[in-house]
Amino acid sequence: MHAAVVRSFDTPPRFDIIDTPRPAGEHEILVDVLAAGLHPRVRSDADGTHYTSGGVLPLVPGVDAVGRTAQGELLYFVGDDTGLGTMAEQAVVDRRRAITLPAGTDPVAVAAAMNPAMSSWVALRSRVTLKPGARVLVLGATGNAGQLAVRIAKHLGAAHVVGAGRDAERLDLLPGLGADETVSLLDDPEKVADRLGRSAGDADVVIDYLWGPTAEHAMPALLAARSDRAKPLAWIQIGSMAGADITLPSSLLRAANLQIMGSGQGSVSTAGILAELPALVAEIASGTLAVDPLAVPLSEVEQVWNTPTAPGRRIVLTPGD
Repeated sequence: MHAAVVRSFDTPPRFDIIDTPRPAGEHEILVDVLAAGLHPRVRSDADGTHYTSGGVLPLVPGVDAVGRTAQGELLYFVGDDTGLGTMAEQAVVDRRRAITLPAGTDPVAVAAAMNPAMSSWVALRSRVTLKPGARVLVLGATGNAGQLAVRIAKHLGAAHVVGAGRDAERLDLLPGLGADETVSLLDDPEKVADRLGRSAGDADVVIDYLWGPTAEHAMPALLAARSDRAKPLAWIQIGSMAGADITLPSSLLRAANLQIMGSGQGSVSTAGILAELPALVAEIASGTLAVDPLAVPLSEVEQVWNTPTAPGRRIVLTPGD
């Protein structure tokens, strides 16, 4: 079969021929892949930088997809943690990692939106209890996942959402997506931290796609600006676009009720993630949490792998085209 194949972590995947995978376990079936999203998570697998990477080549990238069974059933599924991902004409699916999609669901729309939406949806429904009227700060709100996080926080009952990011054009779009305030991260770190403290000092939850120096400066600024430091601040670490590490003074954990946690592969079980997906699919299918998909034939994977996209747009590879 044809697939996107990574043979070097230094070059994009190429459209190539590999052996068709075979189901092995009692819960496994082979499906025809209809649509697979090109997410940042997928790129980090393909260049060997994701924390789950085993460094083994060759590999087929892709972490999720929409596929059709031999009986015509439409599935959204999360791939197993193997070197055989979802960017191929066919994929082996573990039924325990799949949900059935309603008839008439657009496979491309689901493949585009599920992964970026899933990060904040699962975080706000599984890692914390988002109370009605809560205040939320989204660090990295100008990426596709961050934009969806703003919408999802509002949709799940947040009363006040602050979106912070570096891309000025995308920052201007956030009020239309539900952000009550925006903060530019383009400036001297101390000035940025001061702005974050003034806008989000009383946040209940931080959705953090950045980490690194941004989080390192933002944490003390937010905690110093809180009117009640004993009030819990749930800091949910999801991505590390600004850096993989921070220096965390122990005093911050004593001087305020700062609760740092992660949300991602491992901190939430696969079963826990899948349990949240039917409700998320319904919101995507209804258009409430849709993104702007750009369907591209799988044969063009090498050409589009590093192609910049417009705000809110997500490339989806379609093996059947």
